[in-house]
Order: sequence, then C-alpha cells, then structure tokens
Amino acid sequence: MDKKKVVLAYSGGLDTSFCCIYLTRDLGYEVHSVIVNTGGFNDQELKGVEERAYQMGVTSHHVVDETKNFYNTCVRFLIYGNVLKNNTYPLSVSAERVSQATAIANYAKEIGAEFVAHGSTGAGNDQVRFDMIFNILVPEVQIITPIRDLKLSREAEIEYLKKHGVEMNFEKAKYSINKGIWGTSVGGKETLTSNLGLPEEAWPTQVTESEPKTLELVFEQGELVGINNEKYDHPTKAIQALQAIAQPYGIGRDIHVGDTIIGIKGRVGFEAAAPMVIIKAHHTLEKHVLTKWQLSWKDQLSAFYGNWLHEGQFHDPIMRNMEAFLTDTQKNVSGKVFVELHPYRFQVVGIESEHDLMSNKFGSYGEMNNSWSGEDVKGFSKIFGNQVMIYHKVNGQD
Repeated sequence: MDKKKVVLAYSGGLDTSFCCIYLTRDLGYEVHSVIVNTGGFNDQELKGVEERAYQMGVTSHHVVDETKNFYNTCVRFLIYGNVLKNNTYPLSVSAERVSQATAIANYAKEIGAEFVAHGSTGAGNDQVRFDMIFNILVPEVQIITPIRDLKLSREAEIEYLKKHGVEMNFEKAKYSINKGIWGTSVGGKETLTSNLGLPEEAWPTQVTESEPKTLELVFEQGELVGINNEKYDHPTKAIQALQAIAQPYGIGRDIHVGDTIIGIKGRVGFEAAAPMVIIKAHHTLEKHVLTKWQLSWKDQLSAFYGNWLHEGQFHDPIMRNMEAFLTDTQKNVSGKVFVELHPYRFQVVGIESEHDLMSNKFGSYGEMNNSWSGEDVKGFSKIFGNQVMIYHKVNGQD
C-alpha cells in the first residue's frame, strides 16, 4: 500500500523537527520536506538543514530560493510604503510567511501531494496565514498541523524528540528564531510576558562594532541600489550588504507588541538593522522629493497595505491595486541619503537629489521667500481662513 504523500514546510528548528518525526514514525506518511529560503540561509546552513531532514526520515528534501522573488513581489512595496506595523515592526516574518506559504503550495501542486503540513502553534498568526493561503491556492490538499492539533508546549516537543533519539541544541531551541532578508524574529519565554526583555545571548547577532560610521545610501526610484561607492545588480544584495555593516552595531533591535489575527495580543523580539535604516532613509528622501498630498495618501494606503499583508491577505487583488499606486509614487525618489551608524542607534543626516523640492531658488523656510510678496500672503491668509471665519461669526464663537 502506497504511503500518503505530505509536503512539510521545514526549517530545521524545533517545531518542524517534531513534525518530521511525528509524521514519519507515528503516522507513517511519506514526508517531502521543503525549505523556502527568503534570504536568511547561506549555502552551508541549507546543507545542514538538508542533512537534518534526512536524519529525521524524510523521503525527499527540496530548497526553494525565494529571495529575489520575495523582494520583487513584496519587500520593495514595504520600502515604497515605509511600512512599520504599529510604528515599530517592519513585518520581518509576517511578510516572508506569505512568500513561503505560496511557494510551498506551488510545490505541493507540482509533486501531487495529498497533504501539506506546517509547524504553527494554535496561538499565533502563522497558522492563519499558512492555512488561508493553502486554502486559496491548493483547496483540494488537506492541511496537517501537529503542534496545533496536539496542543504541544516547546518543553513537550523537546521531551518527545529526546525520546526518539534526536540530537540538537535544545538550549538554543528555547528561542524560536526566524531569519530572512527583511529581518530576524526572536521569541522565547520573555516575549510571553508583558514586562521582560530578551537577554543579550538571545539575540542572534552580538554587538561588536563601537566606532561611528557614515554611509552614503543610493536610491533609484525608491530602491536601494548602492552603498558608498559600490553599486549592486539587485537590491537584495544591497540589503544584505547593509545588514552585514549595520547589524553588528545592535541597530534595529526591538520588541513588537501587536494584535494577532485571532484577537489576542502578542509580543515578539526582532533585529532588523537594514530594514530600519532603509525605511528611515527612504522616508527622508521622500519627504524632500514628494508633494504634501503624495505623502499623505501614501501614509494611508501604506498602513492598510501593511496590515492586510500582516494578516496574510497578499492574494487579495486590492494589493495589486495599491502596489501600482506605490510604484507610481517612486518615479522621482532617487538620490543619496547620508546615514551615521552608532552602537544601538543611527541618524539620517541628510539627502542629495536632483528632485529635491527644498530649493533655495524658491525660498528658505522661516527666513526669505523669492516667489511671493507680503501682500500676496495677506490675501491668501484671508481667503484660506474665510470659511472658518464665517462659521465663527454665524455661530457667535470667540
């Protein structure tokens, strides 16, 4: 009798290691593990994940490199929109989960799998993102979620794996770490509280830089394409280069508190040096080259775009509509942004752009104007406040 074929979203961490053993040994399925690389793994790490997968008993293991596609279809719009969830979180993991779920659904379809499995718990956003996207893209494939269905704690998973002879760094496994090109999330016992911060050793990147450093970031139509005197053939390479420079300063570390899709509050630590520097630098450049109403409408649509993406609704056609708008706003977002890096912080110093609307040819704010007279301002001010003046006269308000 043929075994039932399951595609497992696999990372090599605690949860997906449990799923491997449980699906192969307890349920007797033919497991095909898939790791979707969104820029968080190098070749050596991917090789190690593959070796662990086969040790866990999978029938096949497959790597999908989604790094460039993740950027092209998602990350660049987060940059265009300067998206920070709750003014804090650059959607490091929530954005990549959409890309991963889509790639896994496509692979399940490709190999004709009857089931697809993931290691999400029953208390977070990922379960909804994965389930929903699988239901949208491969509705005929059944979903298996061992961690959620068995209501397992991390301690129970560790005990199960030890019982089955699995050797891994269980001390490190106390923290759930998800790494991608747009940042790394860190979850542990501290993030389950409202008052505790993460200990220094929990952060994947330790602080080793102390001397200030000045960078020149080059943007072309909203995309980071160069750092200092080096140009990159794709923005993903520029992001990774900036990450290597800025992360050792401890820049971009924070804890995000948000409302989950299922209605409970959640906390997660993250380190995202490159995303935070890029978003702030990009936003500064935009404030120089875009008009007031471009900036205003961008803020409103970007907030919706970020929230809808966070909740896994990437495949809603409204997202394509907003991406078209965001892309159009970037026509003149080109120039240089100067940034200073310091331990645990950075500062955007200024910009240079041929599209800079802050030109002294038209006037200097608070000092001198070259385009109007004092009489012009007197008349404008009277007309600009006319309706409110009428309201106050009619209603007798001081």
